[in-house]
Amino acid sequence: MRIIPREEKFFDLFEELAAKIHEGSLLFLDMVTNNKDFESKLTKLKEIEHEADMITHRTYEKMHKTFLTPLDREDIYALVNKMDSILDMTEATAVRMGIYKVKKTYPDLIEQARLLTNATKKVMEIVHDLRDMKNAPKILEACIEINTLENAGDNILRSCMANLFEREKDPIELIKWKEIFERFEETLDTCEDVSNIVEGIVLKNA
Repeated sequence: MRIIPREEKFFDLFEELAAKIHEGSLLFLDMVTNNKDFESKLTKLKEIEHEADMITHRTYEKMHKTFLTPLDREDIYALVNKMDSILDMTEATAVRMGIYKVKKTYPDLIEQARLLTNATKKVMEIVHDLRDMKNAPKILEACIEINTLENAGDNILRSCMANLFEREKDPIELIKWKEIFERFEETLDTCEDVSNIVEGIVLKNA
């Protein structure tokens, strides 16, 4: 029996952050499937990213002020840092699209965006289930599903790069889209990083 209770508020912050990440991924999917009002949507995405940053900083502050945390401090830091990076990279991709004033959307990017929304939904699930280590089997299964989504993203990237170099005749457009595709693939890579961190937390604490 603990004399000093652990501060459980951290799980609320994890869930807030995960919800913002998923909200951002849904908005990005809308941006690439419906180019209408792109600039206003980009502004909204920046707002979501800023809100996520605030949640991340609140978590850091709470971690430094709390005597007994529910997870190891290095795990809390790694988790929220990587979670926040998912939204950072999503926003960075959208910003690049705005700067480059792209006039079309490749179906491959839409498919990658769908994979991201699926991955961020899974991130919400595993973060929520961290509240109780009895959920360990469920969490580990969801982590595998995130890894599978990331592998699917890798396959799409390889395919779309081959198609891009074969079909795109304008070298400037080719350079633009190569960067957009590669930058966005990092979001799925980071989802996998989050799942790996969560898996490590579960194996350490379950």
